[in-house]
Amino acid sequence: MREKVSFKESIIILLAMLIVLGTSVIGFGLSPQTPVLVVIALLILWAKIRHSSWDKINGGIMEGVQNGIVPIFIFILIGALIGTWIAAGVIPSMMVAGFHMISARWFVPSVFLVCAVIGTSIGSAFTIVSTIGIALFGMGTTMGVDPALVAGAIISGAIFGDKSSPLSDSTNLAAAIAGSDLFAHIKNLMWTTIPAFFISLVLYWILGIGESGAKLTNIQPTLTTLTSHFTVSWWAILPIILLFVCAIAKIPAIATLLLNITVAIAMIFIQTPGMTVQKVAGYIESGFVSKTGNANVDALLTRGGISSMMGTVSLIFLTLSLGGLLMKFNIIQTAITPLAKKLKSSGSIITATILSGIGVNIFVGEQYLSVILPGKAFKETYNKRGLDNLALSRVLEDGGTVINYLIPWGVAGAFAANTLGVSTLEFLPFCFFSLLSPVLSIISGFTGIGLKKMRG
Repeated sequence: MREKVSFKESIIILLAMLIVLGTSVIGFGLSPQTPVLVVIALLILWAKIRHSSWDKINGGIMEGVQNGIVPIFIFILIGALIGTWIAAGVIPSMMVAGFHMISARWFVPSVFLVCAVIGTSIGSAFTIVSTIGIALFGMGTTMGVDPALVAGAIISGAIFGDKSSPLSDSTNLAAAIAGSDLFAHIKNLMWTTIPAFFISLVLYWILGIGESGAKLTNIQPTLTTLTSHFTVSWWAILPIILLFVCAIAKIPAIATLLLNITVAIAMIFIQTPGMTVQKVAGYIESGFVSKTGNANVDALLTRGGISSMMGTVSLIFLTLSLGGLLMKFNIIQTAITPLAKKLKSSGSIITATILSGIGVNIFVGEQYLSVILPGKAFKETYNKRGLDNLALSRVLEDGGTVINYLIPWGVAGAFAANTLGVSTLEFLPFCFFSLLSPVLSIISGFTGIGLKKMRG
C-alpha cells in the first residue's frame, strides 16, 4: 500500500467531502447523519482502493470514537438532567423567576449577558445551554421572540463564558497546546473577546427591540400554568448552586452531572406524594412529558431524557469515526503542514491558522481537534516569525472551539440544535460572538493590535 498521502490528494479528498456535506445539508436540507455516513463510506472505498487493511480502517474508527467517549457519556447525562430538572421544577422555577426579573424590552441582550456571566463562572457552554438556556429559550418563545435569535444569544453568551473561564476545558487545552500560561492566555484573549462581546451585545439590543414583547399577552397564562402544574419554589435554586460549587471545587463534569441528577431525583420524591421509582426512571430514560393543557408550555417542557440525546450521540459517533479515519490516513495533517511552512507575514500566518481551525471543525466536527491539529502544525511557524505562544493560543480559540457550534455535524453544533430544538443553520446567523471572533483575530494579525510578540 502507498502509505503516504500527497498534498494534492488530501486537498481533493477534503474538497470532495465538503461538496458532499455542504450539498446534502445546505442544498437538500438533509440531517447530517446520512451525508456523514456517505462520506465515511467513500473514504473507506478510497482506502481499500489504496489497498489499506481493514485493521487500519477499523483502528482509525476506534481511535476517533475513543476521543469522544467522555463527551458522549456527558450528553447522555445531560439528557437525564434535563428530564429530572423539569420534573423537579427547577427549569419551570427559573422561567417564572426570569419573567419577573428580566424586562421584555431588553430580553435578547439580557439573555446574552446572563449566559455570559454564568458561563464564565461555570466554564461549560454545554451546561449553560442545557440548563439556564432551556429556561431562557422557553421565556423567549412565550414572548414571541424569534427562536433562532434567542438560541443565537444563548449560545453566544455560553461560548463567551466558556472561552473566558479558567475552569473551561477548551481554554485550558488551547493554553496547553500553545505552551502559554493559562491566566496570561485568558488576559490576552480579551483583545478579541471584549470587542466581539460588545459588538454582539449591541446587535442583540438592535434586533431585540423589534422582537421583544411581540406577544406579551402570553406571559400571564404561561406563568399561571407553570405555577399551577409545577413545583415552583426557592428550593429550585439548590441544583444551580450545586453547579457553581462543583465548578469552584473543580469537580469533573460527569461527577457534577451525576450529583445534580441525584439532587433533582431527591427533590422529585420530596415534592411529589405518591411518586414512584418507575416514573422517575421514565424521566431519566424518556424525558418529561408536560400535560398542562397549555400548548406552548407543553411544547417547551416536553423534553429531556437519555433517548432524546440518541440522535446527537449517533451523529457524534459518525463524526468522530470520520475524524478518526482522516487522522489515521494523515489527510488533515498533510493538508495543513506544508501551508504552515510557507507563510511569512503575521497576518497570513494568523489567517491560515484561523482557516485551519475552521477547516478541522468542518471536516472532523470535533472542537478539541480544531485546537490540537492547527496548534501542533503552526507552533514552529509562530516561533520562527517571532510571535509569542500567547498569540497562537488566542488564535486557536478564535478559530477553533467557538466555530464548532456553527457546524451542523459538529459535536457542539449538533448538541445545541438538539437541546434547544432549533437547527444549526437557523441560529448560525445570530451567533454573533462566534462569527466575530475569527474576523477580529485576523484583523489583529494584519494590524498588529493586541498581537503578542516574543521579547528580545
